Amino acid sequence: MALSAREPSAEASGDIENIDGRSARRDRNRTAVLDAVIELFSEDNLAPGPEEVALRVGLSARSVYRYFEDRDALVRSAIERHLEILRPLFAIEEFTRGSFEERLERFMASRMGVYEAGAASFRASVVRSSFDSILKGQLEANHRAMRHQVDAQFAIEIDSMASPRRDAVAAAVDALTQFESIDQYRIHRGLSAEETSVLLTRALRILLAP
Repeated sequence: MALSAREPSAEASGDIENIDGRSARRDRNRTAVLDAVIELFSEDNLAPGPEEVALRVGLSARSVYRYFEDRDALVRSAIERHLEILRPLFAIEEFTRGSFEERLERFMASRMGVYEAGAASFRASVVRSSFDSILKGQLEANHRAMRHQVDAQFAIEIDSMASPRRDAVAAAVDALTQFESIDQYRIHRGLSAEETSVLLTRALRILLAP
């Protein structure tokens, strides 16, 4: 009996399965490579090469080069993957709702949560943004998004201020809660996440108080 167009031969089906299997294996290996780069970021290796990553994953360096043409492409792709994983953490629960203290608490919990989860990739982005225009653009977009969160979350307090103070306070709150500032507390001053959160919360309370 002749096969219909919708019924591929066993040989054809086997070819499709082999192709699908190779594609799935390639995707798994590529993801494992990117996750290894992110792991190396957390160990303060902010620009790992394909050879280092291959050793971590258990692949050959040649295999890594099949997925990424050079170190720049490898690191950029790892940062992009990590940012995509972190994206849901940027959302603030009940954004712009509640009393000042409730909004302040939720804002700091969100900002510290994102920082603690993504600090390693953030540092790698900063290091490489000086010569990587794509990463520079991503950093600038993140800065703008974080500034927007400040403006919206504390609009009641900021908008009630006279113009000179309003602009200064908005800029100060934004600067204090960008990742670069949190990094100063966590890394350069050696404070814990909880200590950093307490200090920043106090500072924001002083700045935004009526």
